[in-house]
Amino acid sequence: MLVSAAHAKLNLSLAITGRRADGFHELVSLVAPLGLADTLAFDPGRPLGLSCDDASLPTDGANLVLKAAAAYARHRPGAPTGHFHLTKKVPHGAGLGGGSSDAAAALRLLDQASGDPLGVEALEAIAAEVGSDCAFFVRGQAAVMRGRGERLEILPAAARSALVGRRVILVKPPFGIPTPEAYGLLAKTAKYRPLAQAESELAGWIARPAADPSVLGNDLAAPVFAKYLALPVGLESFRRITGLNWQMTGSGSACFAFISGGFDHARLREDVRRAWGQGAWVEETVISG
Repeated sequence: MLVSAAHAKLNLSLAITGRRADGFHELVSLVAPLGLADTLAFDPGRPLGLSCDDASLPTDGANLVLKAAAAYARHRPGAPTGHFHLTKKVPHGAGLGGGSSDAAAALRLLDQASGDPLGVEALEAIAAEVGSDCAFFVRGQAAVMRGRGERLEILPAAARSALVGRRVILVKPPFGIPTPEAYGLLAKTAKYRPLAQAESELAGWIARPAADPSVLGNDLAAPVFAKYLALPVGLESFRRITGLNWQMTGSGSACFAFISGGFDHARLREDVRRAWGQGAWVEETVISG
């Protein structure tokens, strides 16, 4: 039995610079992995299949784990088969990349089981076929993500060290937001950030990485908040109570803030339940790499 963690991610910044002819969007995003992770186990030698402890998730070919296995088999004739079991900790529809990370974990496990690994760079290319942000999760190191998400530039050591170990609090309402919907809402407004501006702002943070990178903003937040009013209303309440800078990650609906010692989790949990109901989710984690 082979086992791999499938870490969540944060889009610490997300600038959308335009829409491509193929319908995807161009982005510039500072992305970091989190300690929060799913667990994917692989039992080689069995027929290809998937089970999951979350009954709400599909376990057929619609799941990115099996899509990743199919992509790996296309590039590696005679690829190992086996049964995957997924233990979920990362909520779906949250903008935390749980499904994409699960897919990348499947590629790592298959490559490990093959006996003749293709290696990280080949896995990143395969991952990009599975989903726009899947390639990031193969290495799972803090990086700048460009293109539709498949072009990665690992952060310089000083910038990575400024992020690793920082505590983050995550909140999510009971509802998720499909990624295509979030980008579609932005496309209707056509309010894109100039590429030169996005690159300049990010370069400024990399040069002074002690600052809070989330102030660089998320261009999906405004159109998403305009439709899902519970998000901005809730975040404004959380800002008043905690004094923290709250931002949406990815396409949402999860939001985050950096915290330090002495943070009052109980007070926040009460406020999140008051704003978003009993199905809301609160989790503390750290930036892991």
